[in-house]
Amino acid sequence: MKIKENLFNQRIISIDALRGITIFVMIFVNELASIQNVPQWMKHMPADADAMTFVDLVFPAFLFIVGMSIPFAFNARLIKRDSPKTIWTHTLKRAIALIVIGVFMVNAEYGYDATKMIIAPAFWGLLAYSMPIPIWNKYPKDFPLWLKNVLQYGGILVLIALYFIYVQDTGDRGMTPKWWGILGLIGWAYLFTVIYYWLVSGNLWAMIAFLVFAVAMNSLNLIENSFVQSTSWLSFIAGHLTHVSLTSAGIIISLLFFDRKISSKINWPVIGFIGLFTLTAILLRPYFGISKIKGTPSWTMFSAAICTALFYFLYWLMEVKKQTKWSEFFMPAAANPLLIYILPGVIYYFCKAFNFHIIPGYFRVGVPGILWSLVFSIIMLFVMKILNRYKIQLHL
Repeated sequence: MKIKENLFNQRIISIDALRGITIFVMIFVNELASIQNVPQWMKHMPADADAMTFVDLVFPAFLFIVGMSIPFAFNARLIKRDSPKTIWTHTLKRAIALIVIGVFMVNAEYGYDATKMIIAPAFWGLLAYSMPIPIWNKYPKDFPLWLKNVLQYGGILVLIALYFIYVQDTGDRGMTPKWWGILGLIGWAYLFTVIYYWLVSGNLWAMIAFLVFAVAMNSLNLIENSFVQSTSWLSFIAGHLTHVSLTSAGIIISLLFFDRKISSKINWPVIGFIGLFTLTAILLRPYFGISKIKGTPSWTMFSAAICTALFYFLYWLMEVKKQTKWSEFFMPAAANPLLIYILPGVIYYFCKAFNFHIIPGYFRVGVPGILWSLVFSIIMLFVMKILNRYKIQLHL
């Protein structure tokens, strides 16, 4: 794979801003999920609703941003003259870490028999959410090596122990991937996408073909008794290609914006893809509907269109008009996305384990609950700013 010269030495603030905004909204909607009596448009739509809200756009935006970042990540490693072995070791470690963390998070939520576990499920969840911090923290160069090893390998041993002390509600010992969790799904989508991206050397037309293939497989997997749905390994791959369609879309838009020698005032190819994403979603909607829960192609393509349009606006505002000051509010989250995703879970299980209540019940219902969710999200950004200052940053 060759270095993409036109991507060399570019720092795209608008991608960071989109990441930061997405994470802020994610914290808000995750906290809001525990609030009662909130409007439907502030919650995930039911599986059969044939509709989506802004909440259903958060996960796709994550995947889209992962895709947008892939060309820059590979380019940076090629510029450093990393060997293919080094690049793929890093890639596999990142994907596996996301999948492992995702599975632990899912098992902390449900599926256990509390009466047969030697520690309370709340303590189990607290450890499951906390251990990724010492394991994957980006330690400064002057950090004592012996202490780093103790923290990292100690954390790994704790996760292994958590696996064996987990008792399922069926009575079986050990965890199962009931589903992969949000982080796990991101890990699988990332892995599938980067393998293909490497094989085709980041070729734009090859990535477009991959997007078409992913949407087609997603569609076939939703058709009852189709050969894809009836073949277990094909259905497994097609299920992850649902999310790959969004990472591929992100790569395509990233290449259309930044893998070019001269930037035009209006990026007509990107505008064209907004139209193509939207048209595809409209054409497939009568057959599959719009559903995040089912992972329909209309949901992925409408999401891709919205994410592309939103990024275009941010690009115009920040890269063209140079209006970047406002984005500083979101940047602490953009600089440390994995930690800020994990931290609310750590807080939740800590409060559950020690029966500690942060706020009174009045703030768990209706408008007060919505306001609290917003305040909590802002507090998390300030917490991240402090943690970033003290070099507590997760790096996969």
